[in-house]
Amino acid sequence: KIDAPSGTAVTTARRMATAKGEWAADPTEQVVFEGARGGVGPAGIHLHSVRMRGMVAHQEIILGTEGQTLIIRQDSYDRTSFMPGVVLACKRIAEVPGLTLGLDAILGV
Repeated sequence: KIDAPSGTAVTTARRMATAKGEWAADPTEQVVFEGARGGVGPAGIHLHSVRMRGMVAHQEIILGTEGQTLIIRQDSYDRTSFMPGVVLACKRIAEVPGLTLGLDAILGV
């Protein structure tokens, strides 16, 4: 895919920024290899992208502070994992007016 970071990563960063307006500064701002840090998204949230064959959809959110990290990760190894959402969207498409991005409106969250 051409987009890096993914639309999912950008949407996640925007939602995190909305939930908490300011994030702690990254103490490791030194760039060793140009482009290796990825980009800085809303509210100073760092986004890193990996695009390679064999990776269908993977997202990892790493939150940390001194002495600890919390990692939330989702992995899809095959597109069949998207099918329940596709089927649900097909069943409920008439209930959602206009253009709808994501399953939030369909799921009611």
